[in-house]
Amino acid sequence: MATDINKRLAQLRARRDGSDRLAMDSAARSEWLGKALSSGAETVQESWEKRASVNNKHTAYALGAMQAVSATYTRVSVETAERIGNQLESRLGKAGLNVEFRLQGSVPLDVHIRRVSDVDLLTIDTDFLVYSTSGVQGRNGYYVQTPKTSLSVLQTLRNFIEVELPLAYPQATVDTSGAKAVKIHGGSLPRMVDVVPAHWYDTDAYQASKIEADRGIQILDKKAAVTLTNYPFLHIRRIIDRCNGAGGGLRKAIRLCKNIKADAESEGTAISLPSFDIASTMYHADMTNLAFGRYFELSILAETQRHLDVLARNNEYAKTLMVPDGSRQIFDTPAKLQGLLSLSLQMDELLRRVAAEQGAIAITLEECRNAIRYLNQ
Repeated sequence: MATDINKRLAQLRARRDGSDRLAMDSAARSEWLGKALSSGAETVQESWEKRASVNNKHTAYALGAMQAVSATYTRVSVETAERIGNQLESRLGKAGLNVEFRLQGSVPLDVHIRRVSDVDLLTIDTDFLVYSTSGVQGRNGYYVQTPKTSLSVLQTLRNFIEVELPLAYPQATVDTSGAKAVKIHGGSLPRMVDVVPAHWYDTDAYQASKIEADRGIQILDKKAAVTLTNYPFLHIRRIIDRCNGAGGGLRKAIRLCKNIKADAESEGTAISLPSFDIASTMYHADMTNLAFGRYFELSILAETQRHLDVLARNNEYAKTLMVPDGSRQIFDTPAKLQGLLSLSLQMDELLRRVAAEQGAIAITLEECRNAIRYLNQ
């Protein structure tokens, strides 16, 4: 499973400087070219590129693949979503629809790996919700009954979004073919935004705590004409809490996995494990081991490889692991287990290459982990 590390480093840099999306739309291209002309962006090195010697390319890749995208560029992603939200709030309000907005996905969790990252914008109808009848407020008659249904409310909201977005951004491309989101990009928008119609679902936990992380949402699957319940804020909160306890190591492990997946797939190796499930998988890693990354960053590679190896070798154990919000098993299809194996093998190879670059005479994967766990880079 030999890899071209020069190609992988080039692809990593391209994701991080935005040049991987130059063909996506004019606004993203203008942003990148403006940075290049004003600051020589093509030649500027990030700090991770200077921490490994010129011959230690796998080490440089491992370190770079863990790092967060610059907060400046993440802010552009958030601000683009906010612009769209402001337009929709005004336009939908005139039609009698009251909405509010939240972000979900990799950007608010800070595990996105591209400077030009797509953003998920939940557009939440605030005039309708569903609730658990077993919750404290549900039992005590707090909620008002309505003849409306979740499906009809979300279908109406989706229809209005599909009409209003092209009117608000006539130069942009609006794609209404998706089952769960309306995609918009181009024109004056420097980022692609997935606009997801939703309404609130008040869980038992939320009725008791009034903490938004405990609150669910329901979204529309337009093609199947059904609604789906998700818990994006609980997912985010639990990963952030665990990551904070590991000194930031959990987010770095997630980014490392996502970068390796992106590069492996560009080389023809499919890794059928979505971003959400990669984050969920690493949520169950050893946080004590990841916490060593505060002082020895390569220990994050060591723990990530160890954890994936354990799961890939013991599918029965892997199938017991739940996503952070507790709503389902992570590995709920054979394809995901195959994706786990493919990702694990990719991580094995990176570990071996990094250990060799550090002068380790190691044969087993455990020896490789021990060789790099406490190295300063």
